[in-house]
Amino acid sequence: MKSKIPGIVKTDPWLTPVIEDVKERYQRYTDRLDKIETNYGSITTFADAYKYLGINYSKKDKGWYYREWAPAAHQLFLAGDFNNWDTSSHPMKKNVDGVWEIFLDYNAYKDKFVHGSKIKVWVDAANGFMSRIPAYITRVVQDEDTLNYSGQLWFNDFDWQKDSFKLKKDQKLFIYECHVGMAQETEGLGTYIEFAEKILPWVQKAGYNAIQLMAIQEHPYYGSFGYHVSNFFAPSSRFGTPEDLKNLIRTAHDMGIAVIMDIVHSHTVKNINEGLNMFDGSDSQYFHAGSRGIHPQWDSLLFDYGRTEVLQFLLSNVKYWLKEFHFDGFRFDGVGSMMYFHHGNETIDTPEKYFREGVEWDAITYLQLANMLVHKIAPGSITIAEDVTGMPGLTAPLSDGGISFDFRLGMGIPDYWIKLLKEYKDEEWNIYEMWNVMTNRLPGVKTIAYAESHDQALVGDKTIAFWLMDKEMYFHMHVNDPHLVVDRGIALHKMIRLFTISLGGVAYLNFMGNEFGHPEWIDFPRQGNNWSYKHARRQWSLAYNPDLKYKFLAEFDKKMISLIRNNSVFDEEYGNQLQMDENNKTIVFQRAKLVFVFNFHPSNSIADYAFPVNHEGEYQVVLSSDSKDTGGHERINTEILYPSALNSDSGRHELRIYNTNRTAVVLKLKDS
Repeated sequence: MKSKIPGIVKTDPWLTPVIEDVKERYQRYTDRLDKIETNYGSITTFADAYKYLGINYSKKDKGWYYREWAPAAHQLFLAGDFNNWDTSSHPMKKNVDGVWEIFLDYNAYKDKFVHGSKIKVWVDAANGFMSRIPAYITRVVQDEDTLNYSGQLWFNDFDWQKDSFKLKKDQKLFIYECHVGMAQETEGLGTYIEFAEKILPWVQKAGYNAIQLMAIQEHPYYGSFGYHVSNFFAPSSRFGTPEDLKNLIRTAHDMGIAVIMDIVHSHTVKNINEGLNMFDGSDSQYFHAGSRGIHPQWDSLLFDYGRTEVLQFLLSNVKYWLKEFHFDGFRFDGVGSMMYFHHGNETIDTPEKYFREGVEWDAITYLQLANMLVHKIAPGSITIAEDVTGMPGLTAPLSDGGISFDFRLGMGIPDYWIKLLKEYKDEEWNIYEMWNVMTNRLPGVKTIAYAESHDQALVGDKTIAFWLMDKEMYFHMHVNDPHLVVDRGIALHKMIRLFTISLGGVAYLNFMGNEFGHPEWIDFPRQGNNWSYKHARRQWSLAYNPDLKYKFLAEFDKKMISLIRNNSVFDEEYGNQLQMDENNKTIVFQRAKLVFVFNFHPSNSIADYAFPVNHEGEYQVVLSSDSKDTGGHERINTEILYPSALNSDSGRHELRIYNTNRTAVVLKLKDS
């Protein structure tokens, strides 16, 4: 790569001034990988730390080893149910690598060190003598009385033999973003079992082929939405056992649904009792020391990605979830924050700012290694980057100077929709800006389009449905209650989603319940709401109720997903613009074999509206947002064929339809 122009520079000549920086990025990656392979044999062996550290049974030695990396600690003691919580009877020995170890012989402890037993490790260090939860523990539970957390021994096996699911090469993704705890309707905690029984059938019926599970890694504060992780190898016990989660994943696989994990390696909780903070008494064990190790906006700690043991901890975590739980890939949280010391909070508008100024090179090297590891040990698995910075080469191959994610989230799209709904009247919408926002991505950068995710539904913001209809949703959602605000809201809700999926990327994501216009916001139990679960749930009954208009939005979403899937729309990277009509707020484009007509105008309905098409023939309507069964007014005749006609002036073929206001119509050449 040193003598050649990197692939990402060939693709994007704007990066020419930083050719050497791109080469250096690749060199840092190869240097780190070479060092790992020299010292450990391979990166996959390097990522086996969870089989060595933590609690593991040795068949050879017939007993359990517990090992903990804590180089600055003075002494460690293992305690738990097995020794009546004696904090001095089981001291651990330290080796030259800063790893402490203790061995428990099976014959001596087979009746004490058992499945379900609780344990902790007492650490004597510069910050005192205190109990901690082992860093590699695979299950953590909270005591109902004291609310304190403990590690728990978990020795159950799970039969994966029936699970042969693998993502197909170049699988087109329709992702249903989920949170297990709030997936139920009752005011309380949902479980892995309930999710598998009740939610997966909804996902399958709606046409989605992947779920993205949030808040899986254990986190002490429920209201953090799973983003302040404390125990990286432990699936949250709030929702059930590890076997329950594995059963959920296998059930999804049996339905043909991939399961993507929202993995948080961008930061971690500050908590000392539950987390990794000052585990060995220092502030520089897993994290950068001092202010560099603190995220100013998130009130959390930042990993030192340059330290070998930290790199091993995180890469082992990646491998653990893939191998032990059969996840089909990861959505990496906070990638933009990881890659820069300013955490993406500064404007990045030059190649130099992307590659030189405030760049956290060790974090980028970690992301490159993580992507390489995922694709090596689980071919077909996918990685998704949550990055708002627009880092060049994010989804490019490593050899091209890239970071090798499979997809990036189109984070600018939902921000744009919310801004449009908050700040502009309908008649002020700029169709050229709308087009540019949907298509503003580099060729080859696989983007997941979405109109809204969980981010837009949290307290402090509103869902698109709530922005459109607000309080009227409480009073005018009955099917026999016509209302101008609700009619507008339902019409635009459908159009915004169809416009996003048909133009914004090569994959699509939706947060659970938003497809049917779930009312209100997401608010987890906290002191400010008197620890209420009222807004930490999904009211599925609204969509099932035949007397409410929510059913219309759910039905449209199902038809929309089916249309895009069955017509291979994502096989083509971009839409082909056919007509832009600012006066009538109408956008016409073709993608794959479908012609999309969007009329965003508040009132203009144009009879015999003409627009060019690329192919001669008869066209049929395959989807109309104005159909009665999706809450429309049935102004579009979907039963007739629309023949093209040659325009002698332009030399192009044209179609003519009744172009009704606030309507999206999709047409397809007959028999194509």
